[in-house]
Formats: sequence, C-alpha cells, structure tokens
Amino acid sequence: MLVKTFGCAITGINAITVTTEVNITTGVGLSIVGLPDNAVKESFHRISSAFEQSGKRFPGKRVIVNLAPADIRKEGTAYDLTIAIGILGANGDIESSSIDRYVIMGELGLDGTLRPIKGVLPIAIEARRQKFKGIILPESNAREAAIVNDLEVYGASSLKQVVDFFNQEGTLSLTTVDTRAEFARTLQKYDYDFADVKGQESVKRALEIAAAGGHNAIMIGPPGSGKTMLAKRIPGILPPLTLAESLETTQIHSVAGKMRKEDSLIAIRPFRSPHHTISDVALVGGGSTPQPGEISLAHNGVLFLDELPEFKRSVLEVLRQPIEERRVTISRAKTTIDYPASFMLIAAMNPCPCGYYNHPSIECTCAPGAVRRYLGKISGPLLDRIDLHIEVTPVSISQLSENTPSESSTTIRSRVIAARNIQTNRFQNHTNIHCNAQMTSKLTREHCRLDEKGQEILKTAMERLGLSARAYDRILRVGRTIADLEGSINIEPKHLQEAIMYRSLDRDGWGK
Repeated sequence: MLVKTFGCAITGINAITVTTEVNITTGVGLSIVGLPDNAVKESFHRISSAFEQSGKRFPGKRVIVNLAPADIRKEGTAYDLTIAIGILGANGDIESSSIDRYVIMGELGLDGTLRPIKGVLPIAIEARRQKFKGIILPESNAREAAIVNDLEVYGASSLKQVVDFFNQEGTLSLTTVDTRAEFARTLQKYDYDFADVKGQESVKRALEIAAAGGHNAIMIGPPGSGKTMLAKRIPGILPPLTLAESLETTQIHSVAGKMRKEDSLIAIRPFRSPHHTISDVALVGGGSTPQPGEISLAHNGVLFLDELPEFKRSVLEVLRQPIEERRVTISRAKTTIDYPASFMLIAAMNPCPCGYYNHPSIECTCAPGAVRRYLGKISGPLLDRIDLHIEVTPVSISQLSENTPSESSTTIRSRVIAARNIQTNRFQNHTNIHCNAQMTSKLTREHCRLDEKGQEILKTAMERLGLSARAYDRILRVGRTIADLEGSINIEPKHLQEAIMYRSLDRDGWGK
C-alpha cells in the first residue's frame, strides 16, 4: 500500500514542501531514497524502537521511502515522525485518509517521545501557503508555529499521541497564539536602560545620533570606561520592530535553532556580541550544512564587536560586503543561499595595546608608533564603513555618586523615532533605503546640500584636521541625521560642526 505524508526542507530562511512516499512490498528491510543525509538514514533505528515503545511493530516486509523532490538534500532528524506516520499508514496501523491534510515533522527518541526541531516558523508559513489544514510537531515547538494564522497547530509529546489522533482514539490540544497581542506584549521588554548610566552625556548623544540615522559607530576608550555597558543599551533606543520585521527576525532565529520553548515571536531588536575568537564562517554563516551566522542573527538589530582589533583580519574583512548590501550570499557547489543581514554595527576598542592612550590620569606605556599599529589592525575599507568615531573617557567618582536621574531610554527613543519618521518620508520612493546611513552618493548630494557657510566649514575641516576624502560623505550623512533630530529642513553649520567631531580616527596625527 502506498501512502504519502508531508514534511518540509529548509533552504535559507524559507521552507519547501517534501512529499514522503512510503510503499510496503514483499521482502525485508528499509530503503530511504531521495538524497537523505546520514541523520535521515539513521532514522530506521529510532523509528523501530519508537514503534516498540508505542505498542506497534515495524512491518516485517520491505519498506521503501522516497523523499521528493529527490534532487534536494534532506538533512537532519526532523523527518523521523514524517516517515514513521507514513510507515504506519502504509501498514494499515492508522487511518490514513486524513494524513495528507497535515504537515507532520519531529525527531523521535528511542522511547517514542518527540524532541524539538529547527526551522518551525518557515515550515508553518510554507504549510499555510500550500493550504494544508494544519501542522503536527513536537509540543515544545507549538507556540512558535502558532503565530502563523489560518493554520491548525497541534503539539504532541509522543508518537503514540499522534497515532491516537489519526485513529480518533485521542485528541491533540490545538495551540493558538494571538500574534498581534503577543507582539505588543513583548515589544518593550528591554533589560538595559540609559537611565542607569551615570555621566557619559557626550557618548549618549553620539549613540542617539547613530540610532536615529542607522549609522555604524566605533567607541574608543580605556578599559572600564563603559563601552560595553553603553552598547548593550542601544537596542532600547532604536525604533520598535514592525510586525513584518519581527516575523523575518524570528524566521532566522528559528532556522538557527535559537528559539526557546516559551518563545513564539521575537519582538525586540536582537543584540549579538560574538567573541573575538569567532571564525569567519560562524560570523557570516555557511558551513557544510549552511546556517545563518552572527550577522544574520543580528538582522534588524545590533552587532556588537568588542575589542575590535583582536578579531582576525580575515573575519573583519568578510564584513565589508554584508555591511554594504545588507545581506550575505552563501555559495555552494549545488546551491546558493541568501540570508538577510541588515544590522547596525557597533564596535569598541582600546586606544592602544596597554589601553591608556589619552587617559586623563593614567600614563600610556606603549612604545612610539604602537598606537597607530594597533589601529592599523583594522583595514581602511572597514573603517570607511563606520560613520561615527566616539571617544569614551572614564567617569569620575563624583559623577558616579550623583543622585541626579539620567535621561531614560524611552525619552531618547521618542526623539529617534521622530527622526526616523522624517527619513521614512524622505525615502518613501526608494525601496531598499530606509535611513540616512543607507543613502547612496547620489542621494547624499540630493538631500545633504550645504549653503556657502557650510561648504566653507567642511572645506576648512578637511584641510586643517587632515581628514581623509572618505570622511566627506560620512560627515554629510551624519550632519543630515543631526538636522533630522532637531527637525531642521537644512543642514546648518552647527550640525556640520558636530558631525565633524565624530571623525577622530580620520585625523592626521591621531595616535602618533
């Protein structure tokens, strides 16, 4: 008897339907065809043990399983339940008339229990797109799948529960999630607030500008000056995620297996902080079985690189293309996968190997030229993609002991949102541009026009401070953002002067 069940294969952050055809004929043994990997081939041992623990016997005949389309590689253990239900249906152990109305996926334990799988959200989206009635999957994945509307989601804890469901001898609980209510409930759950930060007003101002324009930034300061503490608070001042952004972000984390049992929707902007020993594959994504890297997990959020010069040069260089294109392409012999990677890069570094160059009270012990060599670990093309250079100095004891409350993240965020709304209107006719940092050179010339006084200020700064040519457009874009924060139509001289302050690493003589 031939029975068909349905599962899904993950490609990038999307899923495609996989038809599992099971046929039982005369003979002995199990054959799985359709380009399965070793984990799929090993499913026989898990399935046969699960059958025994669930009161079923593996057919004493030849079982042929075909995973179609056969030219797409099937990877992982998520097909265990799909194949098991197909075998039981073909053997007449369960009522098979309604099996093809559901997408069925899950990993089986030897005792017949169901274990969580990756990529549940893309699978649920594909099931709805293909007009399946519902989806059956491990109980711990049910909330994640249930954010997809117009799809029945059933979570099961064991193979026996699924068998009883199809034989109408038991029921599975229908999992429902109010997507919009869930999104609104978790929208403001930030653990860090700028109200907790004492002093550092100039740094907070610079980070507000970075958030308002989507600009990449680097903080340079001695150990203990608060660089990491400040960086962790940046997601709290960024505009809230839209529902579409939230779904896309959740898809990426689902495919990477980063969703917890209690999670259903990622409603706050991600903050990823990989260690400086990370490999280029782990950062960008890829591997023999391509997976999203840290830059994709930071999509719609913040990628924080602490101790930037300590990262391997090859790791930093692979960042250049994703920063520009806001996506990363992983190419393999038989496939090419695109992962979104629209993130805000925040980097931090000590100013020198000893960490105390320009410190107000501790003398730097580095040899002459060591500061420039240390900065030289960061390539010019990468530094060119960072708009704001922020010098961070330690906070004094008197500032730490002050009881005056600092400005909260909520207050700062309101100004950031107002500036972003101006930019949304400005770029409404441009599909892939949403903030000032994304402006092309052409748009920069169009929207960052200077009056005669402004042109003179910028020209003087370029000459006197020894700023490089690559700083020119960056200054204009940052100046445009500062003007947007004040609601100014034009970039005024004061906006330009403040923007010039944030190009310290471009100055001739910095660190010599």
